[in-house]
Amino acid sequence: MSAASISQAQELKPAESGYAPANGTTVYYEVYGAGKPVVLIHGAYYTIGMNWGQLIPELAKTRKVIALELQGHGHTPYSDRKLSRVTLASDVEQVMDHLKIDNADIVGYSFGGQVAYQFAIQSAERLNKLVIISSVHKSAGWVSEITDVFKKMKPEHFANSPLQAAYEAVAPDKTKWNPFVEQMIASAGEPFDLGDDNIAKITAPVLIISGDNDGMDKIELAKTYKLLGGGVAAGLHPMPKSQLAIIPNQGHVSLMQTKEIFGYIDSFL
Repeated sequence: MSAASISQAQELKPAESGYAPANGTTVYYEVYGAGKPVVLIHGAYYTIGMNWGQLIPELAKTRKVIALELQGHGHTPYSDRKLSRVTLASDVEQVMDHLKIDNADIVGYSFGGQVAYQFAIQSAERLNKLVIISSVHKSAGWVSEITDVFKKMKPEHFANSPLQAAYEAVAPDKTKWNPFVEQMIASAGEPFDLGDDNIAKITAPVLIISGDNDGMDKIELAKTYKLLGGGVAAGLHPMPKSQLAIIPNQGHVSLMQTKEIFGYIDSFL
């Protein structure tokens, strides 16, 4: 993260924040702005501020923004509960219930994008539009180097990192850092597949945003877009309701710092 984006993250001041009961634990959330609701689901190891520090102020000008922190992340307590995308997506729905939100647009980045895909599969009636940023619905969606890194990760690789500093700044129990990292590493090392058939059944419009060099296999990405009705010859066929944006000269982390991100999301939503 740049110094500017860290500064922006620290300056975020929610209109409301708190904890929602969710599947045997609690999930921290923050609310900004007013308007149609949009729910933000961050990436692995991130906090709300680290992931969304640049985007929230823009979105909150016209929308009610609900940002949450997944199991063990940021303000949300560590839990021994099995870390599953099904449960995490259900947690998102429980936060919506707590805030009395019937349906919303969902935006997910990286690991949060996997949870967002799962939400679209299991809670379709609660979803308006879906934005997936630099994420996959199955392990095969990453280039092989990424899956190799997942297999070799160790807790010491995260020691004294900006991720640990952000965690310790807000975590309810700082001693849970190592168990949390071990839980996340174990999850990342397990191959997963949410199912091509399930993705093809998503009826909500989907915007996929990817960096050209963000670790996603672009052949697999094109297949995913086709499952969502994209990749047609527009003019000969109607323009699909889903969209694909590939932003040049961007990696996995730098993608979230680009100015283009808000423009694509805003015009789609």
